[in-house]
Amino acid sequence: MYELYTTAPKDGNRLEKEMRVYELLEKLNIPYERVDHEEAMTMEACEEIDKALGVTMCKNLFLCNRQKTDFYLLLMPGEKKFLTKDFSKQLGVSRLSFADGEFMEKYLDITPGSVSVLGLMNDTEHEVHLSIDKDLLADEYIGCHPCINTSSLKIKMNDILEKFLSYTGHEATIVEL
Repeated sequence: MYELYTTAPKDGNRLEKEMRVYELLEKLNIPYERVDHEEAMTMEACEEIDKALGVTMCKNLFLCNRQKTDFYLLLMPGEKKFLTKDFSKQLGVSRLSFADGEFMEKYLDITPGSVSVLGLMNDTEHEVHLSIDKDLLADEYIGCHPCINTSSLKIKMNDILEKFLSYTGHEATIVEL
């Protein structure tokens, strides 16, 4: 089973980008619970992790327009089906598609399988537009990766909305999928 932690890892074997997440959460006084695990690339792989944390990991989609000039991070419940035309229509943009990994790394310092709202801390030029499905707002907690998919965190949704996004300067567009 998974062991729960409430502090940053101290093993010295972590990537700098992961450790920056814990440093920022501490700076912003955002408590969290953490579990470490094997690489989790899919929502299915997160099911046992969800149980350990007592939270459902949200689906994080990194999208772009056809010209690859506008980028969007969508947070939505993992069990919901994503329909790009519905999402694009709500934003008033042409149909979006999944962005390439190179753009994830460029703007969020994240690789595929590790996409997370916490990557917005690395988007200092505000190139990525955040959208959150309104159903997630009903949850007290959000489950997400600390910019790497070998750990998962449970964080209060209000702390993300009020403290984290205030710090990064990103605003969330609420959508209904």
